[in-house]
This record gives sequence, structure tokens and C-alpha cells, in this order.
Amino acid sequence: MVIFNKIISNLVPYFPRSLTYQFAKRYVAGTTKETALETIKKLNDSGYLVTLDILGEHTRNKDIAADITAQYIDLYREIDARSLQCNISLKPTHIGSEISVDTYNQNLQEIINISENTNNFVRIDMESSSHTDFTINSFLEQRKNNLKIGTVFQAYLFRTYDDVTALDPENLNFRLCKGIYKESDDVCINDRVKINENYLKILRYAFEKNIYVGIATHDTDLLESVYALIDDLHVPSDRFEFQVLYGVPMHGWSEKNLENGYRVRVYVPFGEDWYKYSIRRLKENPDIAGYIVRNLFSK
Repeated sequence: MVIFNKIISNLVPYFPRSLTYQFAKRYVAGTTKETALETIKKLNDSGYLVTLDILGEHTRNKDIAADITAQYIDLYREIDARSLQCNISLKPTHIGSEISVDTYNQNLQEIINISENTNNFVRIDMESSSHTDFTINSFLEQRKNNLKIGTVFQAYLFRTYDDVTALDPENLNFRLCKGIYKESDDVCINDRVKINENYLKILRYAFEKNIYVGIATHDTDLLESVYALIDDLHVPSDRFEFQVLYGVPMHGWSEKNLENGYRVRVYVPFGEDWYKYSIRRLKENPDIAGYIVRNLFSK
């Protein structure tokens, strides 16, 4: 069965898009604003917080970057109007960082303005290591005037511990993940055990400095170690939250976290640019592909 599932997951990219979407819709909240907002409401009703992301990156056209910015502004208004427990995560390259610094800064400022006006929060996502310096510098510049802003750090990068410890810990908020981009050996750690060790080293520092952390991982071994660290340091539950990707199996951990009184935030992506993201998720979880194929044929 395992071999069958892997074969199916490897074949999915060759399926017609209409069929591929049957696999993809587990991982994305549809392609429209309305389907995304409905998903947020359902997750909120089940006790989960949400961060919403419009799928896409590496925007090369200024008008498209402006349109993405306008969509984020509209989302903040809808989230506020519907009293949803949801903030926004955005990628710098999606709103124009590769077009020009001015384009990016203008679009980001418009998004920050609406997030402040609706008493919300914006997280600047981290992309590949070629964008790390730009993203950190952008975050630091905006943080001077806005405390409801955060960024992301990737535990598999050698530089991350130094990047985190160089920041002023006062009112700092970041998501800590392992990292998904393919990087060279001189940039990142490639051993899973060592990545987990670095993750826990960074997390320990954050806890000791009273930094708010979004603990983003699906690694159950790492989660066991995180629980032990929380207990060891007696970390208050209002100093962190667990974060998970929409649709990715957690083997009961999300429910366990809620039962223990911990916040759990679901990263919910949506939009027309669903294809590449979903293929990546399916390759990480081939059992899902096999399950969907069997379900389709059983009907």
C-alpha cells in the first residue's frame, strides 16, 4: 500500500488539472475569497485560530502586485466585519519585492495600515535564503512603528540562531519552522536530527527571553521535545501557539494541543495559484493521494 501511494503521488502532476484539484482541495481553501472565509469560520468554530495566505510568489508585474495588495486589504475588512479569529501571512515577492523596493514598501505599508485599522496582525513570511536579509530588514524597519507585525525564521539555516539573538526581544513575535526551500549545504543543515536540535535551541532562547513564538512543525518527535521544553521552563500558555498547515495530518496532535489549553493556528492558503503548493504537499503526504484515488474509484 505504501508503494502504491507513492506511485500515485508521483503521477499526480501528470493528471488533468480538474482531477488534480480533487487532491489539492484538501490543502487549499478553494480559489475564492468566499471559500477561504467559509473555511476560516469552520476552523474558528472548532476552536482554531487561522492565518490566511493568498497563494503565489515572485510577482514581476507592478499591476499584479497592486491587485494582490488590494485583495489583502479586502480580506482584512472581511475578517473584521465577520469577527473572525484570523490574521494574514504574506510573501514579500508576492507583493513586489522583486519589482522594486519602493513597490514593495508601498504595498506593504497599505497592508499594514489596514491591519492597524482593523486591530489585526500581519506576518511577513520567509522565503528562500536569497531573501532572508531583505525580509529581516523589512520587518525591523516596520517594527519601529508597528508592534502588531511578525516574521518567520527557519531552523534549518545555519544563520538563524544568530539572526534571532541579534534582535531586540521586547515585543518580538516570530513563527519558527524547519524550512522547506532547497538550499545548498553551505547555507543549511540537512540532517533531520540536527535541524531539530537547532529548532529546540532557538525555541529555548525565545522562551527564556519571553518572546512570543508560533511553533510551526508537523514532526511528532519534535513536538514531544517541545512539550518537554515547555514543562521544563514552565512557559505560560500565552507566550506561544502551535501552528499547522491546513489539511496536513497531525495524528491527533492539534486536538491534544487544544485539550491542553494551547492555542493552535492553522495556516490556510487559497487562490488561483493552488497547483504548485498542492503538489508539494502531496509529495510530502503520499498516503493522501492513495486514499483519494481509492475513494474516487469506489464511487
